[in-house]
Amino acid sequence: MALLGTAALAMWWDIAPEWREEFEHWHTHEHFPERLGIPGFLRASRFAQADGGEGFFILYELASHDVLGSPAYAARLNAPTPWSKKLMPHHRNMVRTQCRVLGSAGGIAARHVLTFRLAQAQDDVLAALSGQLRGLAQKPGLAGVHVLKHQPPALAPTTEQKIRGLADGAAAAAVVIAGHDRDALQTAETVLLNALPAGVQRGAYSLSLSMAAGDPA
Repeated sequence: MALLGTAALAMWWDIAPEWREEFEHWHTHEHFPERLGIPGFLRASRFAQADGGEGFFILYELASHDVLGSPAYAARLNAPTPWSKKLMPHHRNMVRTQCRVLGSAGGIAARHVLTFRLAQAQDDVLAALSGQLRGLAQKPGLAGVHVLKHQPPALAPTTEQKIRGLADGAAAAAVVIAGHDRDALQTAETVLLNALPAGVQRGAYSLSLSMAAGDPA
């Protein structure tokens, strides 16, 4: 088992408490089904910050990197719904990372997820991690480990980006660990932090929703 497809869209952002209920309703019943209706979008997963904070982590699994620059996806990005226009200005501190999947072992839709965002994509470090994925993912309490590298498509700024003030950031690379046992994730975190360069941004999240293309909205 691994992530579906060979590319991913990984995003992190904050939602203020007063907007959270409406955001989750919109994201569940309109936005995820809309995105999963685009050819090449295979699965969408949303995770909420584990300590009850304002952060979210979103991962879309894509058939290929070409999906990120496809006419169908660009059309949606440039024609947001009225509900999207209302809520997207409240996506704060957006980090939007269009990725190739360098390595993937196991699943993603587990109770707990840790993400590690890298400011620089050091190919030797990422290659070494990718070579260790299967052994790490099969440890008790873990469900999957995934290595992603940012590679933006050739796409002009979109209407959705303009709504957010053209302020989206991006991580150069990311490592995602999923599991059902929090202690096991903490042990894996120690291993990863010893292998990753300094300055990694770490986040802990809990599964909120996972949908696949074709699931009922």
